[in-house]
Amino acid sequence: QVQLVESGGGLVQPGGSLRLSCTASGSIFSIDAMGWYRQAPGKERELVARITSGGSTNYADSVKGRLTISRDNAKNTVYLQMSSLIPEDTGVYYCNVAALFGDYWGQGTQVTVSS
Repeated sequence: QVQLVESGGGLVQPGGSLRLSCTASGSIFSIDAMGWYRQAPGKERELVARITSGGSTNYADSVKGRLTISRDNAKNTVYLQMSSLIPEDTGVYYCNVAALFGDYWGQGTQVTVSS
């Protein structure tokens, strides 16, 4: 059984920062890509950022220059450093891990950007 545990969400004012973490545990083998998706109220889930096992990254255009994804392979952990946050960043953020035997999702963590 595989578990993804996310942390770091919360309420922040516009211009503020948050750091999300997601750690994979259990019977998970050969992790390839790790990523973050978000779902805003009334909208579909969208890719925010993704990082491969080799460290290559890609970002949604709306977050480039403000959000940074990184990973610690030894800890099976992926991070999302979020800076200069804007209200449009509000949503539930989901961690995703692509591994040898499947694709796994976290339970989601709420990020609210509001004054």
